[in-house]
Amino acid sequence: MPAREILANLFSTMYNNEMRNKKECLVVPASKLAQEVLRVLQKSKYIGEFEYIDDGIMGKLRVQLLGRINRCGVIKPRYPVKADAYYEWERRYLPAVNVGILVVSTSQGVMSHTEAMQKGLGGRLLGYVY
Repeated sequence: MPAREILANLFSTMYNNEMRNKKECLVVPASKLAQEVLRVLQKSKYIGEFEYIDDGIMGKLRVQLLGRINRCGVIKPRYPVKADAYYEWERRYLPAVNVGILVVSTSQGVMSHTEAMQKGLGGRLLGYVY
């Protein structure tokens, strides 16, 4: 039975496979939001390549792991954040300043909190990775 929380399943699958020193993982089910989150993680060099596998049902994501994820998780509820308030959320979810990223859904798409701060955008918190 597929998971209801696709992002929580994505983060927990990646974390569990990282802790077992696996080189890749298979995430079921796939979604467009999960693919956007993976693009942000790939841009930040936390994961390698990923691909969507169409199995005719819900789809799967094959993710290449690089061994750089120490902890990751979903943020529930998806708190709204103003453009100038990322620092307090950074203190809450990340171990130190400039260590890790918060994944944010903005009006211009899914991006890291540093990119959203540079663009002056607020949004909703989706997850954290460090």
